[in-house]
Amino acid sequence: MNGTIRFTYPGIFESQEIEDISLTFKEGKVIGFDVLKGKKLLEKILTKENADTLGELAIGTNYGIQRFTKNMLFDEKMGGTVHLALGSGYPESGSKNESSVHWDLLKEMKDSESKIILDGELIYQAGKWLIPK
Repeated sequence: MNGTIRFTYPGIFESQEIEDISLTFKEGKVIGFDVLKGKKLLEKILTKENADTLGELAIGTNYGIQRFTKNMLFDEKMGGTVHLALGSGYPESGSKNESSVHWDLLKEMKDSESKIILDGELIYQAGKWLIPK
């Protein structure tokens, strides 16, 4: 993964909130970040072994979920969002990254400028799939 993503929902780590997180990735590793609130906590997280590595990427498909609840196991499924996890990935999905951290971060994708490009092809925009069903 390469590029920058800005998370529209606060990142919650050990019951603490980090607000307005932007992460820049190069080849799946965080190479830069910006944050409105919680910079020291984010720096601490990123220094943990392999916590600066993308461990998961998923797209929320449950459009019945209408609001952010701060319960990430629920919120990460919200339709029109994407979530990334820093740190450990799931070996069942082919991930080889191991870390003491698996931290999910959520981004609203319903804005017309929000898009996912895979191998040069626009596949998702404004909270909707663009590929044939």
